[in-house]
Amino acid sequence: MSDTKVVSACVAIDNGRVLLTRRAPGQKLEGMWEFPGGKLEDGESIQECLERELLEELGVEATAGEILTESVYEYPGGAIKLVAMLTTLASKEFNLSVHDIAEWSPILDILKYDLAPADVPIATEVIKRHG
Repeated sequence: MSDTKVVSACVAIDNGRVLLTRRAPGQKLEGMWEFPGGKLEDGESIQECLERELLEELGVEATAGEILTESVYEYPGGAIKLVAMLTTLASKEFNLSVHDIAEWSPILDILKYDLAPADVPIATEVIKRHG
């Protein structure tokens, strides 16, 4: 699994709701919902990766905290290890670039969304711990 890509995922919880974003048309996994984040680059920690990705994709400053859970999933293009972290956002005003919708979903409703496969185990863990 040396070609497994490490990907960060934001679990931002506010008043019993969690942030989900939907991949915009033309993106990989378009139309699917996910915990926002992105691929780890050389030389950065997984927390630095998530903070950078949230700034790039949502235009928001964030503080990535403890790792909540990890999910490994084999997509047709290769495997990813999705590392979900509890995250504090500086703002709820987003400037979306690779997503077309950002939504605060009640925690108990997140499995009703058409989640990307790697995000499903993370959603299950969020519900178990915070639902």
